[in-house]
Amino acid sequence: MIDQQAGRDRARDVRLRWAGGAAFVGGLVVTLVFFGFFPGLPHVIDWGAIVVAVLVGALVRWGCQAWMKKKQGIASR
Repeated sequence: MIDQQAGRDRARDVRLRWAGGAAFVGGLVVTLVFFGFFPGLPHVIDWGAIVVAVLVGALVRWGCQAWMKKKQGIASR
């Protein structure tokens, strides 16, 4: 019984990690595309745009993992 529960917890952690990574990459790419192609902005990706993209990616990752934990009923660690 305990082995099965540990396996489910491990699978849930792997799913959270993969979803968090995908959310981070998605937020990063969408932000860089926004800065690169939005009309009216200079079409140059500088260090400020990269830093903002990383921060947006981290925020999206945090939001995705919080949503998934809430959906699954996992208490915050």
